[in-house]
Amino acid sequence: MANSSFNPETQTYNSPRPPIQLPTSSDLSLTSFIFRSTSSFPHRTALVDADSDHTITFHQLKDHVSALAYGLRHRFHVDKNDVVLIVASNSIRFPVSFLAIVSIGAIATTANPSFTFDELSKQVKDCNPKVIITIPELYNKVNRFNVPLVFLFQSPSSPEFSATPKFSYYTDIIKSYAEQSSNPDDDVKQDDVAALMYSSGTTGTSKGVMLTHRNFIASTLNFTADQDRYREGRNVCLCFLPMSHGFGTVLSLAQLRRGNVLVSMAKFGLEKVLGAIEKQKVTHMFVVPPVMVSLAKQWTMVKDKYDLSSLKQIISSAAPLSRDLIETCADILPHVQIFQGYGMTEACGKISLEDPKEGRRFSGSTGTLMPLIQSKIVGVNTMNSLPPNQIGEIWIRGPTVTSGYYNNPEATKVGIDEEGWLHTGDLGYFDEQGQLFVVDRIKELIKCYGFQVAPAELEGLLLSHPNIVDAVVIPFPDVKAGEVPIAYVVRASYSSLTEEDVKQFVETRLHILKDCDLLLLWKVSPGPFLERF
Repeated sequence: MANSSFNPETQTYNSPRPPIQLPTSSDLSLTSFIFRSTSSFPHRTALVDADSDHTITFHQLKDHVSALAYGLRHRFHVDKNDVVLIVASNSIRFPVSFLAIVSIGAIATTANPSFTFDELSKQVKDCNPKVIITIPELYNKVNRFNVPLVFLFQSPSSPEFSATPKFSYYTDIIKSYAEQSSNPDDDVKQDDVAALMYSSGTTGTSKGVMLTHRNFIASTLNFTADQDRYREGRNVCLCFLPMSHGFGTVLSLAQLRRGNVLVSMAKFGLEKVLGAIEKQKVTHMFVVPPVMVSLAKQWTMVKDKYDLSSLKQIISSAAPLSRDLIETCADILPHVQIFQGYGMTEACGKISLEDPKEGRRFSGSTGTLMPLIQSKIVGVNTMNSLPPNQIGEIWIRGPTVTSGYYNNPEATKVGIDEEGWLHTGDLGYFDEQGQLFVVDRIKELIKCYGFQVAPAELEGLLLSHPNIVDAVVIPFPDVKAGEVPIAYVVRASYSSLTEEDVKQFVETRLHILKDCDLLLLWKVSPGPFLERF
């Protein structure tokens, strides 16, 4: 069992995992680092598109990255430190685009394809991209920015398209520059900014998190550290988490760096996922809690349809996963290791992760720190560093942590102190074994009758009800209580569950809520909340 790795003199927590050696050369880009790792197996499959079955090898991946990089530089005149925006759903062309951008010293930024025009406009205004890489379905949205467009896929012709000369197709660029050599710039350094990943982070509205080549190199090694440590064979990883999000981006890059197969899926659907696991022999799947909820609630309807024997691990992140839900899913898939981790965009991925080969199972923790991460737990009111089993704000430090927010020195100063500690805004604690428990976001705590109520705890409780398929809890002002929690609940389509039933269910389990009004918004399954991620 892991020890706490708590140093009482410095009041810091260190990783009990074996250390990782990082490349020391300052003249190293993320793209060069990844292809250096995969050069010995060029003809292995690198990427598989679960939606089209299209595949490319590591050799083809390198060629496509090189051709697109050449096109960006010579057709669109993208130079070092210019920003290129990728706004698209998952595909095997997404990581190609990302690696091509950063290989020439340009800066990749990504946006959720479901963003409204106003949401997208804020990001475009902030980072001023020179080119937008996108998909035809978003043409009416992105064309309004008057920026050259590269479409990842062809689309049926339309009057709007034929009348607009300001776009190119990915396939045309790859073919046009297939014979051209576009090696990464000699002047791309590890400390150069590789990406702007937009996140609300520890303060306020969405901001561009500056992540360097060094951050990504360290994070890709950190991400698969346990696979390397236990000398696992070549794994097959399914990615339906948005590659436009930091989690999906780092997940993709880490699998490619290790030489694993990355199976891309444009959008989550439970049966689509289970079918892909069977067809592609998926071994590893990274998820968020709503996916686990969907699996638990719909299992009886799908359990006999698919062969899931290849699946070895399901790793959940992005929000706390309740112990009850983990146990339910473990009963459903007894041959699969199910555990969770903790990370954030500002840390370029993982901060901590459970190790199923060590420690307790189903503890509800997010595991021990990753090899390159240090942590402190700091009292919210006292600002004192805290020993094990005391709740405070989680601070972290290490080579994966951002240097700050783009064009926002004020937010940087609030979020990262002079010693390099990132103030995560998350509440948590370590136990004596070094397991990190993440309680909730500081700013999301609901102060009800003087008590602090964690929305994540209430959501976990609601989701333990067999007739609730999803739930989200938010605070609402109340004269008497200060704030009360409001629960938006997705009721199963076959259920006759009432608001009173849910109130009684909650009140018998949480005494503090007996005097609160729990308001419910009913939605028919599968509801909107499964799309939150």
